[in-house]
Amino acid sequence: MVTRRFALILLAGLPLPALLPAPWIGLLLVAGFAVAVALLDVFVAGPLTAVRLSRSGDRTVWLGGTATVTLTVTNTGRRPLRLQVRDGWVPSAGAWPAQHDVFLPRGAHQGLEVKLNPVRHGDRPAVQVTLRSVGPFGVAYRQRSRTWNAAISPPWVLRVLPHFPSRRILPEKLARMRVIEGSAVTRGRGAGTEFDALREYVIGDDVRSIDWRASARHNDVMVRTWRPERDRRVICVIDTGRTSAARVGDAPRLDAAIDAALLLAVLATRAGDRVDLFALDAVVRARVSAAGSKVDRIIDAMAALTPAPDETDWTALAAHLLKRDQKRSLVVVFTALEPAPIVEGLLPLLRRLTARHQVVVAGVRDPAVSQLAVLPSTAPATAADVHLAAAAQRVLTERDRVRDVLTRFGAIVVDDDAGAFAGRVADVYLLLKATGRL
Repeated sequence: MVTRRFALILLAGLPLPALLPAPWIGLLLVAGFAVAVALLDVFVAGPLTAVRLSRSGDRTVWLGGTATVTLTVTNTGRRPLRLQVRDGWVPSAGAWPAQHDVFLPRGAHQGLEVKLNPVRHGDRPAVQVTLRSVGPFGVAYRQRSRTWNAAISPPWVLRVLPHFPSRRILPEKLARMRVIEGSAVTRGRGAGTEFDALREYVIGDDVRSIDWRASARHNDVMVRTWRPERDRRVICVIDTGRTSAARVGDAPRLDAAIDAALLLAVLATRAGDRVDLFALDAVVRARVSAAGSKVDRIIDAMAALTPAPDETDWTALAAHLLKRDQKRSLVVVFTALEPAPIVEGLLPLLRRLTARHQVVVAGVRDPAVSQLAVLPSTAPATAADVHLAAAAQRVLTERDRVRDVLTRFGAIVVDDDAGAFAGRVADVYLLLKATGRL
């Protein structure tokens, strides 16, 4: 195959036929010279069969970050190679640069770095590496078939973890949790607390906390202290049905739910509780039971979640939560507070769920709807403005009704804008932890 330089040779030789008595002879000379240079380039260009490829680098990256993957090209042949290497990735991986020019002496190797700035979470695979062996004049090159290029391309998948903007408020929530746990080594027993230690009585302690048997053994007045119960179970339920695809601000509703669930999972894990993940739409998309003190498996499972164009089947969740051996848990359901999916799907099961578990229903609110519900004050309102405000107000009214119904059925409802949504969910968890209602 030829490059643009072949066309440049022909253009440079166009004046030559005008200088000769027979123009067609000049054309033949120019064309023959260009073809001869191209054939020489192809003959001198090294064989692509001598190339070996391998990859190394980052396997995971948070959305919004930059990953680096290195493609190592090795020349195992006896001839030097001038290569054009195009490392192809899916468009959403944001790979750059797209092409590398490499000169490899025989037996040499070189690493080619590719920077990845993905624009969506999930798996972003490398597609194919395309190789061209270019001749010394750069007029022509060797290139094998697409099937051959795909066969030698080393596979690589970059797992893009979901965006976690609420990470900035995590230190604040952890500090509040430490205050709760520190102040919860209390003098008197309260709901949801368990025995922590014995210590000497000081003025101001509740006399009901005195342990008389321990006092007799120590020849001093000893009181019991209590701390919040640990090893509670927190289940994050993420609705990945059709309503999760609606955009709230600049991102889908699902992204806001994942962000809030991540903050809650990290916070609950630091508090000594166990965190499970259950994501579903028409089918169950993810089911993770966290083991130990890490939430890596939950974060990894969240990265693969995408909105589905189906209605959510809540019966699978009910079957999972209403097992006989299922202990009382805090169940946080991230879904849309819309009448149709709530009334027809979740509401018929909610009474049984709240009888067995502490249920929180969390839905992110679109601030644009609240803004549209207010008529503009800077200019006279038109008929279109009035109709738009009425429609937005109706949406807000229906949302309020859904919230009231869920509250009457025993659920705690979190309804806030995307910016404060994750923090509100975390605050509810901390409140339940402080009051011993987990």
